[in-house]
Parts: sequence; C-alpha cells; structure tokens
Amino acid sequence: MPIASTSLPARPGRGLVLAGLLVLAGPLQAAPFTPASDEEVVERLPARPGLAERRARAELQRDPSRLPLALAVAREAIDRARREGDPREYGAAQAALAPWWAQRDAPAPVRLLRATILQARHEFAPALLDLQALAGDASVPLALRAQAGLTQVAVLQVQGRLAEAARACRALQAPELAAAGAGLARAAEVCEAEIDSLAGGDPRQAARRLEALARQAPQDRWLALVRGELAVRLGDEAQAEALLRQAAAPAQDPYAIAALADWLLDRGRAGEALALVSTGPAEADALRLRRLVAMARLKDARVGDELARMREQLQTARRRGEPHAREEARLALDVEADAPRAWALARDNWASQREPADAVLLWRSARAAGRSDEAMRLLRAWTADPARVDRRLREPTAAPAREVS
Repeated sequence: MPIASTSLPARPGRGLVLAGLLVLAGPLQAAPFTPASDEEVVERLPARPGLAERRARAELQRDPSRLPLALAVAREAIDRARREGDPREYGAAQAALAPWWAQRDAPAPVRLLRATILQARHEFAPALLDLQALAGDASVPLALRAQAGLTQVAVLQVQGRLAEAARACRALQAPELAAAGAGLARAAEVCEAEIDSLAGGDPRQAARRLEALARQAPQDRWLALVRGELAVRLGDEAQAEALLRQAAAPAQDPYAIAALADWLLDRGRAGEALALVSTGPAEADALRLRRLVAMARLKDARVGDELARMREQLQTARRRGEPHAREEARLALDVEADAPRAWALARDNWASQREPADAVLLWRSARAAGRSDEAMRLLRAWTADPARVDRRLREPTAAPAREVS
C-alpha cells in the first residue's frame, strides 16, 4: 500500500507491483547520440529550491536550534524528495533536524519526520521504534498520531508483516482517532481491504470494498492508485489502465507515473511509456529505470549512456549504505540479461522487502535462473496461495509473471 497521509491524496513512497519484462540477448553497447533538433529533450534537470526555501535553509544554518524553522525546512525537503524523486533531499531534511536527530526523546514532530526519513532509506527497524511510540502515545497530537499510524502500517506491510500491519490498521479506527476526520477513516478502511487481499482474503471482495470507498471520494488519486495496483494483481485490464491513468494525472507523482509506465511497457507500448516518464521528475530513480527499459525496447541509441548512468546511481547508493536491491535485480534481469545475478539480488531483496512487487521479481528472476522450486517455497511461506494473491505468481505452465519496483 502506498503511504497515505491524513490529508489525502498523499505522495506514495513505496514501490508498486505492475509489469515490465525485457531480457535482451546480450549486453547493451553505448553508441554516439546526436539530437535530431535543438528542440529535442536530452535530459531534464531537477528544479532548484525556490527563493523562500533557500532563505529558510540559510536562516537555519545561522541558527540551527530554531525548532519551528527546522521542522518547516525538513518537511519541505521531504516533500521535494517525494515530488522530485531526489533522495538527496532526505539528507537535507536530516541535516535540518541535526540538533535533535540522535535524541531518543526528541519532540514528537521531529520523531515523525525522523521515522519518515528512515523508512524512505529502508531503515525499517529504527523507523518503527519512533512510529510505534508515537502511534500509541495519547499525549501526542492527534494528527501526528494518525500519520504515525499510517506510516507504521506501510512499513510493516513492505516487510511482509501482514498480521501486525492489520492490527495497526485496525488501531487507526479506534474511537479516539475519529476526530482526525474522514480522510483517516477512509485510509484505514483502504489499508484493511488491501491487507486482507494479501493475507488470505478474497482479492475480488477487496476490490469491491475499495470501489465502494472510491464512490465517496471519486477524485482521490491515492485510492485510485491502490485500486489500480489491485486490478493489476487480479488481471483486470480495463480497470487497471483506467485507474492508473487517473492516479498519474496530472503527471507529478513519480510513483504513479512509474506504475502507468510499467503497465504500458508490459503491453508493448514502449514509445508511450518513454514519453510518459519524460514528463516526470528527472532525478526520480524509478523513472530513470523505466526510461532505460523503454529505450532498450525501442533500441534507442542513447541506451548505453543511460545504462551507465543508472549503474553509477545504484553504486553510489550502495556506497552510501542504501542499496536498492530491487532496482539492481530488475536491471540485471530486464536489461543486462544476467539471470544468476538477478536471482541473487532478488533473493537478498526478499529478505527485507516482501511486497507483491518483490514477490513477482523473485519469481521472474528464479524462473530465468532455473530456481523456480526454491522461489515457490519462499513465496508459499509468505502466502499459502501466491497465484490467488497475484495472478502473475502462477506455476511455470502459465505465462511469465511481471514485476515493477
């Protein structure tokens, strides 16, 4: 489930399960590229922080102890990280919170932002310490408790801890949180339906519950994204496309753009996918990956240079101690045609992340590497009937499953 906020729709912060398969016969080679005209876009650079934001950061540098200013700067940096897909902004947010970062009993708003930054970096254990403490503390302001609870659900779900996630979701429906408003109540119902669809319930019944909720908020793009995610798992083609297009319009959210791009790639519409991701934030790793897959499918002359940049990004993240095994595995499988490496990376990723996207990547990589039996044992430990949860997780006699990160 994408991370929601009490002021929905939110900008999701986790990967989606959709589709995209590209296994090339051999390694890609760089080739010289000359734009056809002065108007052709080669690359889009991220927008700089606005003047007001730069001034606020400068003021905070002069006096780092100003808590309200530090919170404002950190929130804006986190928002930019989500909006632009630029992970460097999480570092800016942490820097703003530096005087309180290591304090176990830091002010509640600091702890919520700290947990948000940690979960974005996949440091789930310390993030949960803050989130669980905030969600269960009646002295914490209601809005902070609600957001902590929602983020806690998302972190537990990404780890595959579905029973705990379900309990955390039910806790959001407690009477004392009712004053947080309809947004929280709807988000809690959405997460309950989605978790049930993953934990042995009927996915089609979950889809009907989500449809009923959508009638209460037809313009809610976050809910459209969750519904589109489920429609993909169910193989409901018409619903999936309509909902993903709703979620991705306007083209501002890297998460939703990537979801729609993968849906297009899976259906042989690489040109449309490339055009779509080119409208999104240039620094978003998820969109860079889809751009690379689309260019490779189209045999674009720029693909070698794009691949080199993507590899460097992933290596830089690994050097920072923030490996992106899911993205590395997909790159190895779909572009570099290195099935053994993809399988090893997908298996490493599965140890910490167990969303449907990770399950499908594990399954695809295993099949390519001849390790289907091992992967199915892992999947059945996660859910008794993988194909019921996601039709792409079918036995080898079925069509190959697909994955997105």
